[in-house]
Parts: sequence; C-alpha cells; structure tokens
Amino acid sequence: MPIVHAFHVVPTLPPPLDGLRALAYNLHWAWDHEAIALFERLDPDLWEQSGHNPVEMLGAVSQQRLNAAAQDESFLAGVEQAGRRAEAYLQSEDTWFRREVGDLAVPKPLIAYFSMEFGIAECLPIYSGGLGVLSGDHLKSSSDLGLPLTGVGLLYQQGYFRQTLNADGWQQERYPNNDFTRMPLLPERDPQGEPLRVTLDFPGRTVAVQVWRAQVGRVPLFLLDTNIPPNSPGDQDITDQLYGGDMERRLQQEMVLGIGGLRALARLGIQPAVCHMNEGHSAFLVLERIRMLMQAQQVDFRVAREAVAAGDLFTTHTPVPAGFDLFPPDLLAPYFAAYAEQLGLSFDAFMGLGRIHRQDSGEKFNMAMLALRGAHAVNGVSRLHGRVTRRMVQAGFASFPEDEIPIASVTNGIHTPSFVSPAMERLLDRYLGAGWQEALADPNTWARVTDIPDEELWALREAQRQKLLGFARERLQVYLRQRGLGEPEILQAAAALDPHALTIGFARRFATYKRATLLFSDPLRLLRLLNNADRPVQLLMAGKAHPRDEGGKDLIRQIIHFARQDEARRRIVFLEDYDLALARQMVQGVDVWLNTPRRPMEASGTSGMKVLPNGGLNLSVPDGWWAEAYDPEVGWSIGRGEEYADPAEQDRVEANTLYELLENDVVPLFYDRSPEGIPRAWIGKMKNSMRRLCPVYNTNRMVAEYTQRFYIPALQRQEALAADHLARARSLVEWKQRLRAGWPQVQIAQVEAQPPPDETPLHVGHRLRVAASIHLGVLSPQDVTVQAFHGPLDADNRIAGGEPAPLTWKAAQNGLHQYEGEITLSASGLQGFSVRVLPTHPDAALPLELPLITWEEK
Repeated sequence: MPIVHAFHVVPTLPPPLDGLRALAYNLHWAWDHEAIALFERLDPDLWEQSGHNPVEMLGAVSQQRLNAAAQDESFLAGVEQAGRRAEAYLQSEDTWFRREVGDLAVPKPLIAYFSMEFGIAECLPIYSGGLGVLSGDHLKSSSDLGLPLTGVGLLYQQGYFRQTLNADGWQQERYPNNDFTRMPLLPERDPQGEPLRVTLDFPGRTVAVQVWRAQVGRVPLFLLDTNIPPNSPGDQDITDQLYGGDMERRLQQEMVLGIGGLRALARLGIQPAVCHMNEGHSAFLVLERIRMLMQAQQVDFRVAREAVAAGDLFTTHTPVPAGFDLFPPDLLAPYFAAYAEQLGLSFDAFMGLGRIHRQDSGEKFNMAMLALRGAHAVNGVSRLHGRVTRRMVQAGFASFPEDEIPIASVTNGIHTPSFVSPAMERLLDRYLGAGWQEALADPNTWARVTDIPDEELWALREAQRQKLLGFARERLQVYLRQRGLGEPEILQAAAALDPHALTIGFARRFATYKRATLLFSDPLRLLRLLNNADRPVQLLMAGKAHPRDEGGKDLIRQIIHFARQDEARRRIVFLEDYDLALARQMVQGVDVWLNTPRRPMEASGTSGMKVLPNGGLNLSVPDGWWAEAYDPEVGWSIGRGEEYADPAEQDRVEANTLYELLENDVVPLFYDRSPEGIPRAWIGKMKNSMRRLCPVYNTNRMVAEYTQRFYIPALQRQEALAADHLARARSLVEWKQRLRAGWPQVQIAQVEAQPPPDETPLHVGHRLRVAASIHLGVLSPQDVTVQAFHGPLDADNRIAGGEPAPLTWKAAQNGLHQYEGEITLSASGLQGFSVRVLPTHPDAALPLELPLITWEEK
C-alpha cells in the first residue's frame, strides 16, 4: 500500500472578503444579527455544521463559494456595511462610561472580571449554564457601555459535556476536544513573538500556563490553558473539563484562574485597580494581589491586605453553604505551605483566612470566606438572595441585625441584544426608535411598546412560535435517527407540536431543587391540560444534569418516558444538548416560560428574563429575580413566597397551585380571542411585561449599577490607600489593631430618654430625646459612632426592621463620654430603641472588615 503524506489545504479568502476575517475574530458578531445573517448567507449548511463558528466556517467553505461571493455585489455591500458598523462601534468614544464617569486617568483596563466560565457564543464552549451566560453577558454589556474592563477565565480543552440520551432516556455525556485554532481565539505573544506564558509552583514541579485572547467587542477576555507540551500529561489536563475531575483538580483549576490569571495580566502590562470575583472560584487572586504588593512595596501582609481589599469585589451566586468549594488542610498544604511563607504567614494562619471560625482547625478552607474576607464589598444576585446570603454568614456578624449584615445585592440581568429575535429587533426598531439598544435601561425607551399595534405584535409572536416548532421537529428527528429508530417514529416526530397551541418552555440545569417534574405530579391532570380539544397546551423542555447528579438524570428519564405515551407524544418534546443556540430558539418562540425552583434555592435565575424582550410571559415560583419582578399585570406567581419545613408538602401545594393557574388563568387568557382572532388581554399582559420589566432586567442596568455602586468607589478607595507608599493603609492597620485591643473596654453606662417613654403617651410625629453615657476606655470619640437603634417590636420584644438615629458627642466627664440625639416617631404601634456603639473609620468597610458592636445591656 503506498505511503500517503497528508496535509490540510485551507481556502484562500479573496481580497474583497478580507473584512469577514476581522468580523469573525471579534465576538461582537454574536450580538449583531446582520453580521450573523452575513455568515449564514455565505454557506447556510456549513454555518449550522460549524456550530455557528465563523472562523471554522471560513476555513472550510469551498473556494468556489468564496470566489462566487467575491463577485456578488450584494454580498460585498453587506461585508462592507458590517465592517463599517463594527468599526464605528469599536472606535466610538461616546459611551455611557465616558459620559457618566469621565476619562479616568488610570491605566486601562481598570477592572478585571474573573469567572470560571463564560457563555458568549455557542462556538466557544467554555460555559455550562446560568453563571457562565451571566459572565458572558457582563462582558458584552461592559463593551456596549464602554467600561475599561477585561475578563479572565479558563480555556477548556473539552469544556462542558455534550448531551445525548440513550434508548431509556438516560443522559450520556460526550467530551469532544476543542480545536482552539478553529475558534475565535488568538494566542497572546511576548515581545519575542513567542506564546505568552506564566508559571505556577505546584508540589514538586512548575506548571506553565498559556494565554489566549477572545475579543468581545471592546473587551478583551484572556483565557488560560495548561494543555501545552512543557507540562506533564496530568497537568495538561488541568484545563481539560469545566467542573470535571476530583477536588484536587478543582483546586488546581482555581489556582490557575486566580493566581495564574493575575500573573497573566501582569505579563500583559495590565494592573487592574479593581478585581471582581464572580463566585468564589477565583478567590486565590486575593492572596496573589497581596503577595505582589508586598513584593513591590516591601510592606507586610496586613498593610498589603488593606490596600488590596479596597479594590476587590465578591459576587456570590450560591444559595446554600454546601455550594461553596471546601478544601481540607492536607490537600492545601502541598500547594500552599511555601506560598504562605511568602505572605509571612504560618500555614495555620493561612488556613484561618478561609475558615468561618479562624481558630477552628477542624474546619476546611472555604473559598467563599477567603473572597468575603478579601473584598471591600460583597453582593448577592437578587434581593431575596441578598437576604439568604446574610443569613448564611450571620455567624460572623452575630450581634448585628440581619438587615445590617454587609451583604448587598445587585439583581442579575440579560444582554438583551443577544437574546431578542431578529424579527422582534426589527419591530422594536420601528416603534421604539433605531437607538433603543443604546438605552435599554431607560423606562422611556420601553414605554413606546404600547404603540405597537396588537395585530402586528401577535402576528410576530405567531411566526416566532411556528419557527421554534419547526426547529424543534427537525432537531427531534435528527436525534431519533441517531438513536437508530425507524421511520414510523420519525414520522410521528414530524407531526409533533401544534403551531397554534399554547407553548410552554422549561429549560435549565436539571438539579433536583429546580423540580423539573413538578408539572408531572398529577399525570392525568396534566394530560387533560395537554389534550383539551379546544384549548391545547404543549411543552418544550431541555436541560442537562451534572454528570455526577444521578437524581437530575433520573428527572430527565422520567420526562422522556412520560412523553412517549400516546396521549403525550404530540404535546411534549424534550430537546437534547441544551446550549446557547437552543436557548435562543426557545426564549424567542415560547408563549410562557415555566420556572419551578424550591424557594429560596434560586439565587437569581436569568432564563425567564430572556423571554421578556421577545414577548414571552413568566409563570414562576417567586424565587430569585421573580420574587421582586412579579406583579399580576406582568405574569403569574406559583404561590406567594411561602417557605416550607417539609419539602414534600411544598411540592404538593405548589403543584396544585401550578395546575390551578394553568387551568383557570393562563390557558383561558391565551385562548380568549377577539372577533378578529386576537387575544387582546394576553397581548396587554405581554406589553406590560415588556414595558415594565425589560428596562430593569438587563445587564446594561446591572453593569451600570456595579460601576456606580462598586467599581468607582473601589477605585477611589484603592487609590486613597495606595497613595504615599500606602500611608493610609498602614494607618488603617494600626487603627484596627487599636480597636480590637480596646473594644472590650467599651461599655454603655447609662441611657435616658425625654420624655420618659414608659410614663408619657407618645404620638406619631413626636421626637424622643435620647442621652447616653459611654465608657470608651483607650478609644476616642473619633473611633466610634453612637446610635439609637429604633423601630417596631416583634413578639419577642426585639426590634424588627429598625433604623439608626445618630447620637452626637457633647462632653467627657469622669471617664464617661456624653452623647445626645433624638428619635422621630414616624409610626404607631409598639416601638422601642436601644443604644449601640460601632467603630467608624473613613477608609474601612464596616462592619465587613471589623464586625464589632456594643449594645446597651441590662
């Protein structure tokens, strides 16, 4: 047999099409519908086969097709127009950030955003679900708003798994290798033109990390890759799978992300003033920033830590303590014993940085605690999640009312241009104005939704549903053929789904707490809903279970078996391999988005937000974002936010509520038609949802909120503490030492009120004078703030939902400091107050950094 010397020949891009290459390598195309249409027009079949990857497609399209496109004046005009549009976007300096914040005189990028996963486009499979999509949307809106921000993540050789179902409906996982050279990525290079790499010290060896760049509009995303020849095969696999491997592999990945990520930025000449940790996976960056500053400024750990924490922000998405990464000391010691010495710490003191109780040697190292202690600000991702998180960390703030525990909240959003359908985008262009995408967070923009004629909006919704159902049938037939099923089953799939029936979508990670089978609790009742001759209902479902989540996999299997019944076959379709492409199709076409988490387990959730600009409505448990967004005029709520001690009882009650809502509200409203066949009341609800929710639940609003509430204050704190060779950071360390040592001496000696509240009737509007005598010991009045904390009393005679009224220092006599102030009585009912003393310092984030408080006691 003759020897064959194989080689790969790629097509030559004709010069008139050079603009396509520039478009392909900037992921801005992922939210530019006209650019996407251009690539699809070049070769529709190849566009689908490539997984919507323009780089791969340009390397595989036939030379004949390229030559023909280079002679097509219409296509060339499209290329030129897309190039001009992209160039104008990238070069424009008239951005929200420039208008609102001004041109900050600091090195750019100013903010570094670290995340374990980024969901930007389906052709860059380095995401698994909501956290990754949120991270990708954060970068996209940062680009749209002009933030000086860069992303940092990991580049996975296999990423998250691809899903198939076997004949029994059991999830199977495939891990195809990614070819980085055929993706919208470019390797970063050093001044000598070699691939840019950084190193980390692992036990007995050095691990090299290569840096790649994905350009997301104006924002660079640097991705870290250990799958390079200098590393051993085991170390090459560190960045193999997202959330794969054992606990040691997770530790290695998080070291690469947090420590390797900062070192990569340093090699690139980037010194971020603010580091935003999206979840605790990247928390080791706190230590690496401290180590770098100690080395650069020749200061000790405590001073460097104060300066670094001023510029760190931690966002948690976890609703339960079990969701945090925990590492035992015997796992950490080989990796961090020497590193701790570089920080000037014993290994036990190092472990204390990640323990809830620093001195408890039985505790594991908690990445969330490291992030919380290393950040000047911490937030959850919805108002409800903020409250849940405050309860989770309450042990560290035992004497503080829950509302005053320093965990803020910024409710998540979606990048609207990435999920709105092209047809809806064109409709909104006509009625909201061509610049509506630049003012997504402005309620005035969305107020014009009311101007859209009902007939026109409904015709679009009908077309979108039919497009989705056609897509679903085609995809279902492909899966059935892959499983080896015969033509009768495939023909049945072609007849599935009614283009005019109420279509409900459910798609998300199949974790058991999300209760994907809640709607299946009463099979006969569900079948009656699905098969009502006059008012049929159908379900489109999708989602992946974690490879080690047997319970989640079984939920998928149950749904598949139910859907195979003759009575359900045409009404329920489960679509395999849920990804961004499938998500877009679903949120653009379904009438109702169903979400059934067990409250309060959903930190935020963003899938339901994606139907908003497409005219879909939400039917959800009031958890996460829906707990604050719900109103009867914009959707439906499964319950009123009750929380149950018995999960089985919760499931029973809420399943019944769900059926009643569908039977009595949702289905009748959808099928209540005018003489012209238009569901006027349904459309009114659609318009209310779009008008009231779209300006709030988008990442433009979210990123602007992060900027104004966290990024800019963090920058200002960081600059202040870093000035004059960290003079204020040194002063803050000394102040904290003095406060900790002197705080046990702080006592409230006496409190008086005029008029005496127990002797005189008080009326709303009266002012109660409060005087307190405080023993401060070695501390001064400048070190503390004294307050009368007042509000309504609960059944246990505790102040519930109180607020502080400041007391002002008046004099000092015989070692006692006199404070006075007043409380305005603004509400009737049983009220009370208590005097308290707290530390105060202009450079400290309190009580996050120093949870000290002294209350008036008997």
